[in-house]
Amino acid sequence: MRSIEQPGPPVPERIQWVEARGRAFSFTLAAGLPLLEAARRGFAEAGFSGGVLSMRGGALGPFAYVMPALSKTGANAAFYSDTFRPSGITRLKLGAMTLGERDGAPFFHCHGLWTETDGSLHGGHILPEESIVAESFAVEAFGIDGAMFVAEPDPETNFKLFGPVARAGTDVKADSRAFALRLRPNQDFAAALETFCRQHGILRARIHGGVGSTIGAHFTDGRTVVPFATELAIKAGTHRARR
Repeated sequence: MRSIEQPGPPVPERIQWVEARGRAFSFTLAAGLPLLEAARRGFAEAGFSGGVLSMRGGALGPFAYVMPALSKTGANAAFYSDTFRPSGITRLKLGAMTLGERDGAPFFHCHGLWTETDGSLHGGHILPEESIVAESFAVEAFGIDGAMFVAEPDPETNFKLFGPVARAGTDVKADSRAFALRLRPNQDFAAALETFCRQHGILRARIHGGVGSTIGAHFTDGRTVVPFATELAIKAGTHRARR
């Protein structure tokens, strides 16, 4: 299996998780707002402080993003490029966002695929502070009650990363059993999820949202991506226990 050596020692628990309750809903991101504030308002109006968000289109401008790059200092296994700020309106094709907290304030981790004004297709890590909703557009969301993704220092990767932490539940309508998960580095994505479901008696499940990085990729049509940090945005996923 492909792997990348991390700067810190591996944590024994390879999946960080919290069981909670959740609910799927939809809302509209309002034009003129920073993407972070537009997402926060939509979740708040539904009674949630965090969760995951799926975008199937939309327009952003101004817009800013970064891509994976080599670490200039060696303090991390990989790092980020300089910031790209394409001119005009950027048209999203898809995006996956995790909404949580960093330093006590709302924050998100968002990966996407988009077309810039010159027609070129790009993807990467969308920056919350500099990306503005240019035109209102509808999104699908899944709010979580009883857990929150919080950015905390991670000794293994030497990054400040989102991970689920338990929070007191509220009286918001949340009628689905849910698990907030973070998979730690250097493990098979599908196998790790299947093992987790088996250990927790989960026979069927739907994956809502999801962002992260893989070590390259191999596709069913034979194409491959260089085995380096590759941004990942999950569009949809399901699990069904094997008989």
